[in-house]
Amino acid sequence: MSGQSCWGYGDDNGPLNWHKQFPFAQGDRQSPIDIVPAEAVYNAELEPISISYSGCSSMSICNNGHSVVVEFEDCKDKTVVSGGPLEQPYRLKQFHFHWGQKDKRGSEHTVNGKSYPGELHLVHWNSTKYKTFGEAVVEADGLAVVAVFLETGDRHAQLHRLTDALYMVKFKETQAQFKDFDPQCLLPKCRDYWTYEGSLTTPPLHESVTWIVFREPIAVSEKQMDKFRMLLFSGEEESEKLRMVDNYRPPQPLKGRRVFASFQS
Repeated sequence: MSGQSCWGYGDDNGPLNWHKQFPFAQGDRQSPIDIVPAEAVYNAELEPISISYSGCSSMSICNNGHSVVVEFEDCKDKTVVSGGPLEQPYRLKQFHFHWGQKDKRGSEHTVNGKSYPGELHLVHWNSTKYKTFGEAVVEADGLAVVAVFLETGDRHAQLHRLTDALYMVKFKETQAQFKDFDPQCLLPKCRDYWTYEGSLTTPPLHESVTWIVFREPIAVSEKQMDKFRMLLFSGEEESEKLRMVDNYRPPQPLKGRRVFASFQS
């Protein structure tokens, strides 16, 4: 989730030192976390997650210097997530990815300490209760983020449209048109999920996110992962070209929070 330009990954302002600039970094509901399935509480009252992206009209794909982001515009709440732990429908704002230099790391959330090669975040905001995304992002119930793990395996038939477009946004602060892409194709078939109250995983780290983390990963090919790794943290005019890899925050302390599961282990 996009933050401010004064921080980055892999330097002196990186995730381990964010607390020096952003007080929320040591808050009580920080994300991501390590999910321990045996300790997750099954909640029979959790409804299935309902996701409808029928009104998707993507505006652009961009390299914001921290990730690759696909932004959406939906003024009629046709692209929403609802059900589960959510009391209102939340409107899709954008989706982006986190990934590692190697397949052994890259996801922000971990499961029993296991990292996946990557993680997709679909960011939604409470447009029923708040007038703008900016207003919602600072409120405790302002955002809902759906997280999907990426596992290397077979080529993902739909993801190729995105990975084939990444060359257009190789450098920081580059942008290109990217239209008529339905992100529902990136969701796993099984909709079992964990949920907990957390935060943005990038500065300013506002504690405003209801997380919905799908248990089942989606498979992407090694070649598709390599196209993410070809992106750069650097701008086109910068002499030093820094490969965009390991753009994830490590798991944060749970601090007494409970993780709920929609399914029985």
